[in-house]
Amino acid sequence: MRRSRLVLLAIYALVLGGALTAVGPAAGAATGTGPVIGPLSGMVQPGGPVSRTTTLRAGLASSADPTVISSANWAGYIASGAAGGYTSVSSSWTEPSGGQCGQDGGGQGDQYSAFWVGLDGYSDSTVEQTGSEVDCSGSTPEYSAWYEMYPAAPVYFTNPVEPGDEFSGSVTYENSKFRITLADSTQGWSQTVSQSLAAAERSSAEVVAEAPCCTASGGVLPLTDFGSASFTSAMVNGAELCDASPEEIIMPDASVTPVSSCEDFGVSYGGGQTGGTLSS
Repeated sequence: MRRSRLVLLAIYALVLGGALTAVGPAAGAATGTGPVIGPLSGMVQPGGPVSRTTTLRAGLASSADPTVISSANWAGYIASGAAGGYTSVSSSWTEPSGGQCGQDGGGQGDQYSAFWVGLDGYSDSTVEQTGSEVDCSGSTPEYSAWYEMYPAAPVYFTNPVEPGDEFSGSVTYENSKFRITLADSTQGWSQTVSQSLAAAERSSAEVVAEAPCCTASGGVLPLTDFGSASFTSAMVNGAELCDASPEEIIMPDASVTPVSSCEDFGVSYGGGQTGGTLSS
């Protein structure tokens, strides 16, 4: 049904003489997966594999911070290793505000951002994840929450989401299934689903803020000026984040704080990312 709807949308765009553009955080279009129906503009897909631009490792003289991984679309921390090495990830965060929608220079169009926890997506092509979203439909901020078994389409929850809401999310693998839970304690709701994904390698765990993509040509779309997002109580495999030897990953015009208290960090963005080309 998703494919049929997209074909109809493409035909409609051609009849009008326009160009159909797919958008959403992460590399859905970059990996050949088409857009899906979402809450903003009808064409939003949050989540998906990382798009790495440069990897900086210890010992490289050219790196100011040799533990940083440069990315086009992720900012936060990742832990990675052998296949089968990761069984759970969890964190809490506060839903940022889209109050700057339409106020940045040249930022009158749509903008997107996502905040999530997940397994996989760093060194493989699946992601099992859940999170929230802050988008701008012109000058109007829109908020939503979802889970996704990428490359399958995301599933949006119908529960209310507002800026300042306190979220907690987790993805746990047990008995050959992924148990995904997202709770909004401010609004008083919780969602839990159980899903299978045979291709999942479980070779990484992430707690990140994500930039949107993609245009039809694979470009990064404007990121919502969300200010800052604070992640707390981050855990990997049932232990504190710092015990997983995580690496910082950073996207353009964003900053990530060092992990404090072994579980907490922040991601900040103040505008400036106006688009570019993804490279893996």
